[in-house]
Amino acid sequence: MIELKNVCYAYGNEIALRYINLNIQKGESVIIQGPNGCGKSTLIKILNGIIFPMEGSYTYEDHEITEKALKDSRFAKWFHQQMGYVFQNADTQLFCGSVEEEIAFGPTQMGLSEGEIKQRTDDCLKLFGIEKLRERPPYHLSGGEKRKVSLACILSMNPEVLILDEPLAGLDESTQKMLIDFLKKFHAAGKTLIIITHNNQLAKELGTRFIKMNEDHELAI
Repeated sequence: MIELKNVCYAYGNEIALRYINLNIQKGESVIIQGPNGCGKSTLIKILNGIIFPMEGSYTYEDHEITEKALKDSRFAKWFHQQMGYVFQNADTQLFCGSVEEEIAFGPTQMGLSEGEIKQRTDDCLKLFGIEKLRERPPYHLSGGEKRKVSLACILSMNPEVLILDEPLAGLDESTQKMLIDFLKKFHAAGKTLIIITHNNQLAKELGTRFIKMNEDHELAI
C-alpha cells in the first residue's frame, strides 16, 4: 500500500530524513516514535504529499507520489481523498466561517452531490457529538472542540489512511477517551492508521506495529 525507498530530505543543510525504507500494509495501525527533531513530522508530511523526497521514492497503491504527479488535479483529488492528515495544531486546517462549512468543504471539493455532501456533514456532526456547534465559527471553539471538528473534516472524505501527529496533545481526559475509542473503530473497519505520539498509553491501545526513529534521522533497527 505504502512504500518508501531510500527516502532522504533536508531543510537547507539540516538533514531531516536519511535513507528511509518503509512498507506499510493496508489495515495496519502504525505508531511512529522517536526523539524530538528526528524527522517524524517530516516523514508524515511526505506521506501526505505536502513535501516530496529529495532522494529516493514514495509509492502509494503502485503510484509514485511526486510534485509532478500531484499537479494532475484528477490524481491529486484521488490521492488527498485517500490520505487524511490531522495536524497537531487544529488551527492550521480550520479556515471556513462555520463548523458546517468546514466539514462540507472536503466533500464539496470531491465533486459530490448536494445531497451526499449534506448527508456526510450531518453524519460527521453526529458522530463527534458536535451538532450544536454547526453554525459556530471554528476560531471560537475550545481546543477539544477544534480537534473534533478537524477529525470530522477528514472523516467526511472517508479516507483509507488516517495520519495523526500527537493527536492527544492539549485534550482533556474525556476528549482523549473519545478520540481513542473513535480511532479503534476506524481501525476495526479495515482502515490504516499512522500515528506520531509520545503517549505510551495511546501507543499500547492502538498500535499493531511500532517504528522508532533515532537522532541520526534514520529508522532504528
